[in-house]
Amino acid sequence: MLSPLRDTHHHVKFRFAAALALTLAAAAVGVAPRADAIIVERVVAVVGDRPILLSELRNRAKPNLLRLMAGQRDANFHAAAETEIYKEFLARMIDERLMEGAAEKARIAIAPEEVDRGIQNVAANAKIQVRDLVLEVRRQGLTEQDFRDEIRRQILEGKLMELRVRPRVRVTEQDARAAYQHYKQEIIEQRPVDLRVLALRIGANVDARVALAEQIVARGRRGEDFCVLVQQFTDDVETRATCGSRGPQPYAALVPQVQQAMKTMKPGEVSDPIVISGAGQAIVIFQLVGEPKMPAYEDMKADMMQRAVIEGMERQRKLWLAELRRGVYIDVRL
Repeated sequence: MLSPLRDTHHHVKFRFAAALALTLAAAAVGVAPRADAIIVERVVAVVGDRPILLSELRNRAKPNLLRLMAGQRDANFHAAAETEIYKEFLARMIDERLMEGAAEKARIAIAPEEVDRGIQNVAANAKIQVRDLVLEVRRQGLTEQDFRDEIRRQILEGKLMELRVRPRVRVTEQDARAAYQHYKQEIIEQRPVDLRVLALRIGANVDARVALAEQIVARGRRGEDFCVLVQQFTDDVETRATCGSRGPQPYAALVPQVQQAMKTMKPGEVSDPIVISGAGQAIVIFQLVGEPKMPAYEDMKADMMQRAVIEGMERQRKLWLAELRRGVYIDVRL
């Protein structure tokens, strides 16, 4: 069963927010292009019979380049990162040329009033006035027309997605459950978890330390107070008085072995002994204190159906663009 999009321009709104983020981030940098820079005009790509000029590419990539200039001083890194930025934007501009051709064939046009409404949406989402948004755009070196052109491109893409891509998307219960699992993993990775860790240094007698670790696990699983076990056995003096806890930690910051063990554990359970290699080998045993709370799938089914539609739209968008590329001459000269 299809789950209708709550907002047919969700894709467009998302990209509006992204465009605004780039604008404001670049504005915050406060870096202006060098006045003495020499720009040599040349063609960096040809799509059909339409060229993409180096000046166009530089103008589109300007906000990202300004952030790069402000935040990175290493010359080698700067050069490599600049190349990647240009490649990313050129690929995007090629896709836009392809979509413009598709829009012409479908006789899709964007009226100035639609662009005005799009700018109002960006300002509303950022909780600022339109005039303040325009000031930010100008402050970072872009013109108001540059921003209007970006909004126009996003609206055009949104209309094409609804016309050419949305009909290809069919969402099932299985798709919604898969989207729920993706969402759940994102929440787990983003939210902090609290662990009580008992660490044992591994000395010359490895077998003895492993045997001790197994005994500690058995005692913890029999119901002995894990805090008491930490105080008695841990070699980590910094956490001995805090039951082995360093406070909530981001899931993504934990070592892979601990992440893997957590997947099958519930709060209060004690892990198997885990050997960690680093500056020196150690055996760790941990008790899971808390984990991210997730609503049940049934309580989020409508949202997950919507998420599945969005994920399906992105997959079909890539396939559609690949089809457009096969029918058009493309020459990249960057």
